[in-house]
Amino acid sequence: MLSLQQLPCIHQTQLGLCTNGRFPKGVRFIVRAKQISGPSTSLQVSRFTDKTGRRQLLATGITVAPWLLLSYQQSTAFAAENAKGFLPVTDKKDGYSFIYPFGWQEVVIEGQDKVFKDVIEPLENVSVTVFPTNKEDIRDLGSPKEVAEALIKKVLAPPSQKTKLLTATEHDVDGKTYYTFEFVAQAPNFTRHALSTIAIGNGKFYTLTTGANERRWGKMKDKLNVVVDSFKLFNV
Repeated sequence: MLSLQQLPCIHQTQLGLCTNGRFPKGVRFIVRAKQISGPSTSLQVSRFTDKTGRRQLLATGITVAPWLLLSYQQSTAFAAENAKGFLPVTDKKDGYSFIYPFGWQEVVIEGQDKVFKDVIEPLENVSVTVFPTNKEDIRDLGSPKEVAEALIKKVLAPPSQKTKLLTATEHDVDGKTYYTFEFVAQAPNFTRHALSTIAIGNGKFYTLTTGANERRWGKMKDKLNVVVDSFKLFNV
């Protein structure tokens, strides 16, 4: 069973990111991105101020046929390797990789290992957190539904928001188990629709979360599914 005391943060910004309970007004974060117009264009460092604000997959309790899981694994691997309009990220130190939409910019936020976002639509972003753990498998924390609900309520959305887990499942890739889930978090002035995938490896607990404003979900969901399906761990 997942211990909520081990969850590292309980608040998030308008980006949908955990901030370890501390995110003062006027917080600055640095943008590091490549201009779309050319590969060698250098960017000036920009500062953004964000206000507080607020993150998918098969319904739990459904038995999935082995051939369907195999098809899913093959299709997601193909998508990650062949997707156009995406850029790859590989962290050789922490042992993970994923892809994100071309045009998103990297920002540096305390407590996050990697963050990329759309500067026009700040709820459209992807973030990765990495924390040490003594667990060896994500299943040691509980079922997909149990873990997803705990993370959503205690980490991925603030207590003031109304959240709903839509789907949660597990799948294996190269012998590694991943939990993937979809949820919505409703704030007074917007609703965020999000996807997360989590896994354990290299003595670490990994969480990748991506999402968008509910009003843009129909346009963004295919891209965001590619992002979340692309997340893979490797041994370091």
